[in-house]
Amino acid sequence: MSNEKSFEHAVVIERTFDVPVTTLWDMWTLPEHFRAWYGPTGATIPIAEMDVQVGGRRRISMEMQTPNGPMTMWFVGEYLEVDPTDRLVYTESMADETGRVLSPTEMGMPDGHPETTEIVVELAAVDGRTKMVMTHRGVAPDSGGAMGWNMALEKLATYVSGLD
Repeated sequence: MSNEKSFEHAVVIERTFDVPVTTLWDMWTLPEHFRAWYGPTGATIPIAEMDVQVGGRRRISMEMQTPNGPMTMWFVGEYLEVDPTDRLVYTESMADETGRVLSPTEMGMPDGHPETTEIVVELAAVDGRTKMVMTHRGVAPDSGGAMGWNMALEKLATYVSGLD
């Protein structure tokens, strides 16, 4: 079970996808699929190392163009719950390329932003489709992170609609 750590904020997004639950599970747990959709519009994921088992580690590199030029962000975390096709819970922290966790202050985040956040993905099969509830604990609903998740999930919907 996940630590029932208290977070001040959470982004909660519910969507239904026209794919079986096993397909959507793969989108979250297989690096080749995760790289295809994760991140806001325009972002690419050159590295997605994901040891999807309880206690397994994850390391993600996201690259994007900004008005100030290219930017690379790194994220690391640990899988807390892995209940195939039902529930996935993992932590996420911003890091440098070596995996050293960076403080919110080092990343220019607002006061009160936690060093480690938690993502909960809950899936349910509904009439051949998949209902997904994604909760990112520790991220404010009106933040850039929330906007990024909405863009990423739009990319996910487009990606799965193109699968055979």
